[in-house]
Amino acid sequence: MITIAPEQFEQLVGQALDSIPEALARQMRNVAVVVEDEAPYAGLLGLYEGVPLTGRGEWYSGVLPDRITIYKNEILKICQSFDDVVREVRTTVVHEVGHHFGIDDERLHELGW
Repeated sequence: MITIAPEQFEQLVGQALDSIPEALARQMRNVAVVVEDEAPYAGLLGLYEGVPLTGRGEWYSGVLPDRITIYKNEILKICQSFDDVVREVRTTVVHEVGHHFGIDDERLHELGW
């Protein structure tokens, strides 16, 4: 398994978020992105928890932020090089942000995310 410093991994997550087109990034509402070392089960690279933007209605207020979690060790386990880590972090971040926008796994996979 490749190893990188926690700060460097978090920086890669930030860069992946920065790569999202500005028009979309401005639409993200009430969502926190965090990095955790260990996933709750093997093979889980990222997880979106919350109410997608497409599911929010008049009732949506006073709720805790949605949460996107990126699992560092699971990503590092499947990567052979630093460049692999950069690509996988970006793919995982964009995939989970897609869920925030209400896009399901099937469509995200069709789109390559």
